[in-house]
Amino acid sequence: MPLGSSKQIVVAVCIILLVAGILFAMGRTPWYKYGGPGLWSGDTTSDQNSQQLFDPYTFTHIIHGIGFYFLLWFFFREKLSPGARFLIALGIEGSWEIVENTDFVINRYREATISLDYYGDSILNTIGDMLACVVGYFLAARFSIWATISCVLILELALLFWIRDNLILNIIMLIYPFPGIKVWQGGG
Repeated sequence: MPLGSSKQIVVAVCIILLVAGILFAMGRTPWYKYGGPGLWSGDTTSDQNSQQLFDPYTFTHIIHGIGFYFLLWFFFREKLSPGARFLIALGIEGSWEIVENTDFVINRYREATISLDYYGDSILNTIGDMLACVVGYFLAARFSIWATISCVLILELALLFWIRDNLILNIIMLIYPFPGIKVWQGGG
């Protein structure tokens, strides 16, 4: 199945809808619970963070897509078609979105990171994150490795200065939180 075929698009939409359905069954809100759906929330300290379609953390999901592209290409380029690798990447992203919205991970974010008031993603935000992953995957598939690495570095540095967080710090703080990083992220 070629990358971007109509069958692949249908399966990708089904994966996104399946994840949305699972999150709904888990009790996740469709969108921001104190107002209507929106396209963007730029304030990572507000209760709208992770509730609108896109937010600053959306950019980390572009990096997810880039990373999934290269990992799946490296390990499975001879065994799986580009379309199959894409659907696996989307499935991995969807699986993470489900795990990320479990009480265990939500509480871990509250304990270990600056996201003290984090109460999980809305379904709308999850869809935005999955679409961002798709964008990252297709960027990696279309551009040279150096252009893609440059994109990752620019995104990580921009997020670091903009919101004092990025994908690398997010992973570090979830796995082994450093108090100094948490203080710096909080503005100290």
